[in-house]
Amino acid sequence: MGDTRAGSGGTAWGTGIDPDEVARSQDLLRRFAAAHADRTARAYSGDVAEFARFVGQGPASAVARLLARGPGAARKAVLEYAVGLRRRGAAPATIDRRLGTLRSLVRTALDEDLIDWLLEVPSPAQITAAMEESAPEASAPYIFPKHPSEVDRLDVQHYALRETLGGNFLAPVERPRRILDVGCGSGQWGLDLCEQFPDAVVVGCDLVTGKREKLSRHHWVRGNLLQGLPFGDGLFDFTHQRLLVAGVPLARWPDVVEDLVRVTRPGGWVELAEPPFEIEREGPANRRLRTLTTELSASMGLDSTRVVFDSVDRYLRDVGLRGVVRREVPVRVGEWGGQVGSLMVSNFRAAYTRLCITLERRSMISAEEGADLIRQAQDEWEHNRMLWTFAIAYGKKPGNSVAGDRR
Repeated sequence: MGDTRAGSGGTAWGTGIDPDEVARSQDLLRRFAAAHADRTARAYSGDVAEFARFVGQGPASAVARLLARGPGAARKAVLEYAVGLRRRGAAPATIDRRLGTLRSLVRTALDEDLIDWLLEVPSPAQITAAMEESAPEASAPYIFPKHPSEVDRLDVQHYALRETLGGNFLAPVERPRRILDVGCGSGQWGLDLCEQFPDAVVVGCDLVTGKREKLSRHHWVRGNLLQGLPFGDGLFDFTHQRLLVAGVPLARWPDVVEDLVRVTRPGGWVELAEPPFEIEREGPANRRLRTLTTELSASMGLDSTRVVFDSVDRYLRDVGLRGVVRREVPVRVGEWGGQVGSLMVSNFRAAYTRLCITLERRSMISAEEGADLIRQAQDEWEHNRMLWTFAIAYGKKPGNSVAGDRR
């Protein structure tokens, strides 16, 4: 485990370190290796050397810098290292072992009174969340971290809304040729529209792909609506957007709605569906989770009250749509609400579980508090007969009627 010059650097760790600290780390590495059998010592040596290559230092220098940083900065550096391993395709077991080696090494330094803290290594969920923060789509604010099962949660949410509405939308749309779903998520709404309108082409637009299931008339287009929809003017007979209060900054809503109308044909329809943050008959745990969520939203420039919920119909009227209609639709939460209520409990449980990862990463709650809040909220979802009300507004773009629109 000797100190050697490393090749390319992975992080900006600065250029200077006390030679005495490097020497102490060199001794620490020797003692750490000597405390284990040869085979284990070689594996640990390889793990430390891999970390050193990542930070662009020799092993002793890399360890000295890690120990000198203190617990918070060291944890951040190790998280960055874990993200690098994940992006290079390292197996989960390999990542766990390499992080475990660093944790054991820091523990040895603590036992020898070189430091007075322990290294907290990131969980797989925290590594995933950190990857998302540095991904291209991370530039768009969105309170829910990406998760492998997020597609399932969005589908559950979709089915609950579809059952409540008795359909996929409320606008009086008939025989559209082209349909756009903005912020399409899993894409299930668009797949349902393909079945409902066999002659229509349905386009889903989002920053990330949804489910792999596709139909020949269903297309996905990558796009950031905050940078303008990647479509020409007047292309779609029906433009649909819902549940983006968690991803569109409050100040940008008028511009976003104007762009939805821009890509809609004269005579076509635009529909918005958004909920408030509060839930009727919420209990203390849900109230605490809601408060944390609104604080997170406010920090990202998103709506943190109910402005969007109160304004969806006004947004449509302000951009010149005709015959704007607003409906408020309560969605049941809990077993008392039958299938819809059960689906919404699944949706909330998954949503808050993921939100707690973000809240923990921002030091707004601890992992223990998050888990405890979700346990308490589960009881409230089951017994408080809650209602989550959606505001759905739709209007018609002035001009010639689209084919098949009899209104």
